[in-house]
Amino acid sequence: MTDLNLAVIVLAAGQGTRMKSARPKVLHSLAGRSLIAHVLATAGELEPGHLIAVVRHERDAVVATISDLMPGAVIVDQDDVPGTGRAVELGIAALPDDFGGDVVVVSGDVPLLDAATLRTLIDAHRGAAAAATLLSAILDDARGYGRIVRGSAGDVDRIVEQADATADELDITEINSGTYVFRVAPLREQLALVGAKNAQGEKYLTDVVGLLRAAGAVVSALPVTDGWRVAGVNDRVQLAEASRRMNEVIVRRWQLAGVTVDDPATTWIDADVTLGEDVQLLPGTQLKGATLVQAGATIGPDTTLVDCEVGAGAIVKRTDATLAVIGENASVGPFAYLRPGTYLGADGKIGTFVETKNSRIGNGSKVPHLSYIGDTTVGENSNIGAGTITANYDGIIKSETVVGSHVRSGSNNVFVAPVTIGDGAYTGAGTVVRKDVPPGALAVNVAPQRNLEGWVEENRAATAPAAAATSAAESDTA
Repeated sequence: MTDLNLAVIVLAAGQGTRMKSARPKVLHSLAGRSLIAHVLATAGELEPGHLIAVVRHERDAVVATISDLMPGAVIVDQDDVPGTGRAVELGIAALPDDFGGDVVVVSGDVPLLDAATLRTLIDAHRGAAAAATLLSAILDDARGYGRIVRGSAGDVDRIVEQADATADELDITEINSGTYVFRVAPLREQLALVGAKNAQGEKYLTDVVGLLRAAGAVVSALPVTDGWRVAGVNDRVQLAEASRRMNEVIVRRWQLAGVTVDDPATTWIDADVTLGEDVQLLPGTQLKGATLVQAGATIGPDTTLVDCEVGAGAIVKRTDATLAVIGENASVGPFAYLRPGTYLGADGKIGTFVETKNSRIGNGSKVPHLSYIGDTTVGENSNIGAGTITANYDGIIKSETVVGSHVRSGSNNVFVAPVTIGDGAYTGAGTVVRKDVPPGALAVNVAPQRNLEGWVEENRAATAPAAAATSAAESDTA
């Protein structure tokens, strides 16, 4: 249910220079989603009455992503006045004049923060009737974070940024996570008083805390249990660490839902993957994008699936597949390469060193090994012999091959598209099929075999094969 007394402001205006990237920091990917996508998903779970995103650097790219993910979000452009205080000031200015509720402030580069933690923060804030409640954390290494300074009674007194902290303040291990809940009225009032007389020359949101305390308002801080939940991503090292943490959370969630993960350390699952009960993931498995794996399937080892659908009971091992559909109880691999548009029916097989592309292989049909099947439709219960390829491209256009049901093709066939092989047909080993094969026919290339007696001894004299041939001939005449 929508909470009409709640607004969320997402801060996404930062430049992110430490990423050293042409891509905006909040658009870097983690578990198959951009950083900002994780933050927006968490904000959306709170069901706020208002969601506002404050942007500036690489504005158009960031806005395009936000608008695609959250079409109802209000976009606010930060002006030339720097600092989080100014960003929030502009954000609350976009709220309706009659809004009198609470404002949650989150950062667009903190992807691990979850909705459950934010709900706990909001409940604590409302229960204490506080003007502001901060989400804090106790860290062994607090470098880079603002410190929370508490008074003699343990109440929050102020926040000091690292650049402005004294030596004693730098020893404080409780840090400000940059996540807050404010009552909007006192926030509006105190933001108007915040200046930029500090080491960075910015309008700090953290200065509001000291102003509220000076005005006698209640300010509290709620430490999170896991400090990594509030970790920001500012460079590639932190991005990798956040990716690892996120993967641990995702893997554990699926394990508790009934998925067997043999080696969590080498198994990577994107946020939008869906898994059924009794799925088994073997070491070296990567499930990416919107991949769906149905109950009882086994994936891996050493398998990467991108935006694929795998049916119940299927086995997919040592395979690379993208935008492919694998039917129930089907078998794929090892060493198979399924390109976009591959569809393998129930009980079918794509085997060792087989590449497929834009092809539909029917129920019970098999392409066991050493083949390329492209732009092809195969019916049901057919078997494609080893070494068969579809010659689907003539250098100008790509044409289709159609193989019927209950077809048996010989080894080392070439199907030169466009061509159709009828139901129940056979093809001989080594056949190049250039014309349609009627149902029930046997297609062969008739070329009588010639044996040139004595060719090796005559043309390869004084070689080991010639000696072997001479010895064999002598044995036959003995």
